[in-house]
Amino acid sequence: MSQDNGVHAASGATTDASLASRAKNPKKNGPKWWLISLIAVIVAVAVVIGVTLAYSKKDDSANASASNQYADTVTIGLKLAPTNLDIRNTAGSALDQVLIGNVYEGIVARDSKNQVAPGLASSWEESKDGLTYTFHLNKNMAFSNGDKLDAEDVAWSINELIAKQYHDADALTAVSKVEAKDADTVVMTLKTPNSNLLWTLTGRAGLVFDKDAKYDLKTQAVGSGPYTVAKFVENDSITLKANEKYWGKNKAKTPTVVIKYLADDNAAVNALKSGDVQVLAPITETLAGPFKSDSANYTVKAGNGTDKYVLGFNNASGSKLADKRIRQAIRYAINHKEIIASRGGADKALGGPIPSLDPGYEDLTKLYPYDQAKAKSLMAEAGYSESNPLELSLTYANIYGTELGDQLRSQLKPIGIDLKVNVVEFSTWLQDVYTNHDFDISLVDHNESHDFYSWADSTYYFGYDNAEVQKLYNEGVAATTDKERDAKFAEAAKLISEDAPADWLFNYRITTVTAKGVKGFPFDLNQTVLPLYNVTYSLAEFSQQ
Repeated sequence: MSQDNGVHAASGATTDASLASRAKNPKKNGPKWWLISLIAVIVAVAVVIGVTLAYSKKDDSANASASNQYADTVTIGLKLAPTNLDIRNTAGSALDQVLIGNVYEGIVARDSKNQVAPGLASSWEESKDGLTYTFHLNKNMAFSNGDKLDAEDVAWSINELIAKQYHDADALTAVSKVEAKDADTVVMTLKTPNSNLLWTLTGRAGLVFDKDAKYDLKTQAVGSGPYTVAKFVENDSITLKANEKYWGKNKAKTPTVVIKYLADDNAAVNALKSGDVQVLAPITETLAGPFKSDSANYTVKAGNGTDKYVLGFNNASGSKLADKRIRQAIRYAINHKEIIASRGGADKALGGPIPSLDPGYEDLTKLYPYDQAKAKSLMAEAGYSESNPLELSLTYANIYGTELGDQLRSQLKPIGIDLKVNVVEFSTWLQDVYTNHDFDISLVDHNESHDFYSWADSTYYFGYDNAEVQKLYNEGVAATTDKERDAKFAEAAKLISEDAPADWLFNYRITTVTAKGVKGFPFDLNQTVLPLYNVTYSLAEFSQQ
């Protein structure tokens, strides 16, 4: 375009010179030379004006591209808010979701497929006996306050966690010692092999802190990640700012990310519609409907996760559900397709205790297909029918709404179960069900990954006690290869599902909505692993809406 403008400008100059020459010799040009001259001048002026406007438009476009390509701030709406920032002592996945990988980093990391990836350590080796792990750290690492980060900080952080029994310390009971061999090398020695060790270190157990930093862990954070915590408002918001001293390759693309906590679903939807937030995670499939139909302005996508909606039975001796026939009947009577469809269809059927992203997963949905006739037969064997029903109570927290309870009551009634649904405060559920084991049936979303251990713990609130399952689980933990571990876990999971100590209603998949122009927001596992360094918001795309 600039070459074309140059040609037009040169032609205009030549025309002006010719007109000047003719003005000096009017006879030569004839009686209408002045008209021709005037036309030529007008053309020349128009050309100059056109050139000026063309350049002006080009400059404006360049300025818009340079200044408005990406927003300086992206606001993200989440649901579960942390009460403080003390990730060493405070339970709850809300802290892991925002702080791990964004503010604090671990010796190793976790990717969107729930696999172990390099973190502060760029590589590692495991001894053949599974008792020694040698980690090789990245060089020139630093905390956000400028302090150097090396092997001493790594060893101190993990040893401190074990010594002071910070959150998740119980996951490192197999660890004997952690040593800084040199500034760039950490050696971890185990008492017994633990095939889950590396994955465990992707969470709180592997986080590295600055041993020399002084700050209030409840309201502040000093980490080594791509972001720092600029502001924390309890139960309201967290403001993240790009870490100017970040050492790694995952530099923050957006200078400021604001996390807004929106517990009320309708308020969350309104915030997205008004533009107060550009991302909403999660959103129910029902509320996501209008955004799906407005694909020009929003993207709606369900991501994979490890949330398991578990209908747990009280398996303790003497309970009504100690009779395996009743447990099996319940599993046959539940129409999982109907339940999933009523929730919008995003969730996946899950026939056992291990979700698809965890070690040992196997599709066990065919073990108990929907079969009302078989369910009635089993209940009849146990002495119950629709005219002589078994009374059972279902207790769960009010955060899950009433729909599931209503559906289960309706589905179990024809096989001879009179289900009384108790929707309670979460604190009441924790006390009555989780702590006192005072229940018949419970419903809860077990969202943690790698939590298969609960089925090998007879003291857990399910009261499930199977010696063979415990043996297989322990052998899986002690395995020195992933293949061996996965085989042991899969075998144990199948035994558990066949025993029917619970029903796994579905693998909950998180539905997320992003406004047009948002890129780089993770959809998979975003309730537990939420890396934000790659998130951008294009104002250019927004302005075209």
